[in-house]
Amino acid sequence: MSANWLILETSGRVARVGLARGTAVTHTTELDTSRRHAREMVPTIEAMLKTEALRPTDLTGIMVCRGPGSYTGLRVGLATAKALAYATGCQLRAVDTFAAIAEQTPPDARHVWVIADALQNQVYLQRFDRTETGWVPFQELRIALVDEWVNGLSTGDHLSGPGVSVYAKAIPQSCNLVAEANREARIESVLAVGLRLVPLTREELFALEPLYLRGSSAEEKAKAT
Repeated sequence: MSANWLILETSGRVARVGLARGTAVTHTTELDTSRRHAREMVPTIEAMLKTEALRPTDLTGIMVCRGPGSYTGLRVGLATAKALAYATGCQLRAVDTFAAIAEQTPPDARHVWVIADALQNQVYLQRFDRTETGWVPFQELRIALVDEWVNGLSTGDHLSGPGVSVYAKAIPQSCNLVAEANREARIESVLAVGLRLVPLTREELFALEPLYLRGSSAEEKAKAT
């Protein structure tokens, strides 16, 4: 019998929910772009399971993106995934959003920079290299000034992630920009990465937090006052 996977991607501008059997995605849904993720998440999951005649206890596991990305969106996605995994006893696999985006890089690329806007003229960035087993991180996720990062780029570098559109004017024309449709994590890519991961232990499930190198905007403002 094929494994049943629930997939949650709430780190981007549009939240996505998907269902997969084995290695094939069977359903995907995009949530309201006004980011009312919390209100829509559970009803969306219930409706999707119903279309496949599945109960929550029929799930093999849940794959959820842990960021970086929208602070509120990530909180909603992780809270939903953790609660459902705990209640049903199914697996939980935490997928780095940038790793899923790297999966969508053209096959001719040997490495790719994935970036997202970190505000204050800064970007979240991480480089991934292609290997025989797939894309792997070349370095840890970090925050850098846009100018600092741009000055370190080389001719022919591939760039992806939601930050590309934000800072397109600063990026050298000698770089290769991944198609805009592939700069945010798709359900299929989250599944591909998640299938290679080890399920979290119960202790890791409770400790799971968004992959976010700074606090929310409200927290940042509070520190500054």
